[in-house]
Parts: sequence; structure tokens; C-alpha cells
Amino acid sequence: MIGLGPQGLALADLLQVAREDAALQFTPAARQRIAAGHGLLRERMVAGDAIYGVTTGLGAAVDLTLTQPDDDLQRRVPLGRAVGIGRLATRTELRAIIAARLAGLAQGRSGISQASADSLLALLNTGIEPEVPLLGSLGESDLAPLAHLSLALIGEGWVHWRGERLPAREALQRNGLQPARLVDKDGLALVSANAASIGLGALLLAEADQALDSLLAALALSCEGYRANLSPFQPWAARLRPAAGQAEQSAALLDLLEGSQLQQPDSARRLQDPLSFRCAGVVQGAARQAWAQLREHLQVELASGADNPALIDEQRQVLATANFDSTHLALAGEGLGLALSRVAACSAERIAKLLSPASSELPRFLIERPGHVGMAALQRSAAALLAEIGHLANPLPAVCVSVADRVEDYAGQALAVIEKTRQLTQRLAWLASIELIVAAQAIDLRGPLQLGVGSARIHRAVRSQVAFLDQDRPGSVDVLALTEFIQRGGLG
Repeated sequence: MIGLGPQGLALADLLQVAREDAALQFTPAARQRIAAGHGLLRERMVAGDAIYGVTTGLGAAVDLTLTQPDDDLQRRVPLGRAVGIGRLATRTELRAIIAARLAGLAQGRSGISQASADSLLALLNTGIEPEVPLLGSLGESDLAPLAHLSLALIGEGWVHWRGERLPAREALQRNGLQPARLVDKDGLALVSANAASIGLGALLLAEADQALDSLLAALALSCEGYRANLSPFQPWAARLRPAAGQAEQSAALLDLLEGSQLQQPDSARRLQDPLSFRCAGVVQGAARQAWAQLREHLQVELASGADNPALIDEQRQVLATANFDSTHLALAGEGLGLALSRVAACSAERIAKLLSPASSELPRFLIERPGHVGMAALQRSAAALLAEIGHLANPLPAVCVSVADRVEDYAGQALAVIEKTRQLTQRLAWLASIELIVAAQAIDLRGPLQLGVGSARIHRAVRSQVAFLDQDRPGSVDVLALTEFIQRGGLG
């Protein structure tokens, strides 16, 4: 059981909730903050203050003052905004989204009632999975996906539970839960957040981390198979021009190659290799820097109460904010996608160099048997992946159609950026597997080699899933098997 307090939620804890089904609970401090925020809201309501979404309409209807109590208003907030389309969030994605929203509610700034906050917590801990389409957010709060999520709390819509699809109300009943009664600001508090962008961004971060590690492992094997010159990765290179991430990635590569014959003088085939080898430390360092920037933004979000309006108990104030804007997340996601596309370009080129006898001095397409295609066809897959990665790295336009009677005339688009970068990262993982397979084949064809301790371990891991290619066979089976192995932590 992971405690959820006002300090927020660590990225590692969110991943444990999403991927390992860990349960959450509010700490006493979080419950105190939630109660204080709701108490302040009720106080200001009684005082007759104008409070957005509580005593006024929402969006363009902010100019509408609600002079009579409307007990059904907060229930209608998710009902009217459940307009998502597209693919449904997976179980892991749902748990990440819910955990992200609970982290925000634990700050006590939303004004949500404790009962409704507990209803969302129970949804997570019972394993009820609402059907949440992921297309429909413009990144100025993930209104549509969070509205679909909130439908289950009030007994509306469809959910999955223990492998069965059933109405939300029935799933609640089977778990001894009652539909939530949304009061005061509960409906707005549930949907007015970027929890989908944050939760899915955390999953993207983990997937990109693994993809970059896989590419570093592939680079090490490619250096061994190509007999590359390690001079550009020496510490003095980064000291002379300390580009962000270069020293760390170069050091990590040299660590994998520790004990390799390549570490000996005059062991490289060439004085200078193609740029896809020589510049790899710089390029991967830049990608790691982009990755770290997205991580920093996500950590801030998971420790923040970015509600509008926000309830500030210390100041006894209801504050209108623009903290729902997701531009920083979108730009960080775009930056990561662009950086990963450059790492991919280097990987695809290294594959091409290993397959070319003019460059590698190995048999063409890394097959010795005449009349066999060898790994030539895998290069086509790599080229296709690189083309899609390049397309997905193109940024979304900052201009979008104004909505809500042109009140919402700008959009951060974080969720759309996170989604396309997730697709890019999956393709990068496949590309990394292809390079690992090609590089392992090059090593075996090169003859007896003294590999580094790390590169030898990686080579054994690849060979545990993919046999040496001595005659043509379906390459896709090898790529998918190795990718799944890596995703299970097989490279160590």
C-alpha cells in the first residue's frame, strides 16, 4: 500500500500502481488538506462568492450566475463532457491516469469532498476499469477522458472488471460501492486536470527510458561487430566540449565495452568511422537530456494541485488560475520525440553499414550462404520504422480551432503529443531490436572476438532469443521475440 500525501506521488510509485497493481491510500495529512479545501469552498459558497463552476456556469457560460441551488450541476459536468472517441485506455494506462488525478486531489486545492475523493480511490483499488477513449483532449485540462473516467463513479457507462464488460452501476454493486453523489465542486474537480497527460506521460517516460537503454546496448554490439574506433567516446572528448549528456552516455558505452579488445591500441579498423558511430555519444546524450526535461515536468505535476479555481486554505482564498495549461508538457514531449528520431536515424544508418560489405568488410547482408537474402529484408523494416518515426516526430501545430464560443482560443495539446510520442517510442524499440540482431550477427561472422564484459552479456541475451542466421527464416518472429524479452527486463 502506497501512501498518498500532500507532497505528491513519486514517478516510481505511479509506475508501481500502474504496472504492478499496487494500491493507494490517502495519508492523514492528505485527508486533512482535502477536508480543509472543501471546508473553505463551503464557507465561500455560503458567503455568496462567485466561484467558477460552482455558482457560475462553465466555459463560455461563466457569465451565467446560478442564483438557485442546482443539486444536479456537478453530476452533469462529466455527463456532458464524456465526448471522447478513439482507442480505449488500457488497464495500465487507466491506473496511471487515476493515480495522477489522486495525486492532485491529495494537495487539497481542488475543493472536492472527501466522499468523492474516496470514490475515485476505491475505483482504483477495486480494479474497476472504466471505458475511457483517449481522443478528445485539447490539453487545457483532459476534460473528455476524465469525464469518461468519472462516469463510472456515478454509476454510468461501461466498465471492465475481472475480464468482464458490464455496466458501471453493476460493477460498483459487486464491490459493495454506491454511486458517488457529486456535490459542490466535485464534478469539476474530477475532470478539470491534465491527469491523462500526466499518467500517460509517466508511462511514456518509462518506455523511452527502456528504448534508450536498448539503443545504447545496440550501439555497444554494433561497435564490437563493426570494430569501431572508440576515440570519440573517451572522457577528454566531452571535457573539450561538454555537451549535455555526452559525457554520461559515452561513459556508459565504455563501461559496457570494458575488457573489449576494442579498448586496446590499434584495434579499430579505421581512424574515423561514419558519423552514426562517431557521434552516437553526443546524439544519445542529447536524447537523454530531452528525456530528463520531460521527467522534471512530470515530477512537478505529480506534486502540484493545478486546479481552477484553486482553494488556498492558508490564505482563505479561492484563486482563479491557468495551471491547467499543458504547454510545458507538450513542448517537452515534442522535444523528446525529436531527440528520439535523431537517435533512430543513427541506429538505422549503423544497421546499413553493418550490412554493407564495402563498409563492414563482412559478407553482404550478413549471410554466408549464396542465394539467401540474409538480413537485407530486415533493413527494409528498419527503413520503414525510421520513416514513421520521422513522421511522428513532426510537431503538432500551435494553432487549433477555438472552442467554447472562442473563450478557449488556445490549446496546449499535451495528450495528443504524448500519444504520438508513445507510438514513436514503440517503433524505436523495434528498431533497437533490429540493430541488436544485426550487430549480434556481425559479431558472430567476424570470428572469435574478445568482447567487453557488458557487450558479451548483451550478446548472450540476444542469442537466448534469436539464433544465428545461417539460412533464411521469418525475421519478424525474431524482432518481436527480442522486443518482448527486452520489455520484460531481459537485457538487465
